[in-house]
Amino acid sequence: MVEKSKSQEEFEAVATEVDAATEVDGNVPEATQAPEGEQGLNLSDIRACVTIIDIVTKRGAFEGAELADVGSVRNRLDSFLKAAAEAQAPAEESTEA
Repeated sequence: MVEKSKSQEEFEAVATEVDAATEVDGNVPEATQAPEGEQGLNLSDIRACVTIIDIVTKRGAFEGAELADVGSVRNRLDSFLKAAAEAQAPAEESTEA
């Protein structure tokens, strides 16, 4: 049996939490998902990054001096997700009418 290192176990725990969070609010419109077989970045990937940052920050993975940069990136990603949601809302409303 191969033993896992502590960092591998922590990574798997974070990945499990991210998967669970994505399942809870994983209402990702098809237009934002990468076509099958194609490597790409989509809104659910960005949402997962924000969730990962939140989780590892709670666990104390970053030193104090790093938190400003990490927080800045997290806030930019979150702002991008909000702008994308707002941009999709009018498009969804016009297709419903």
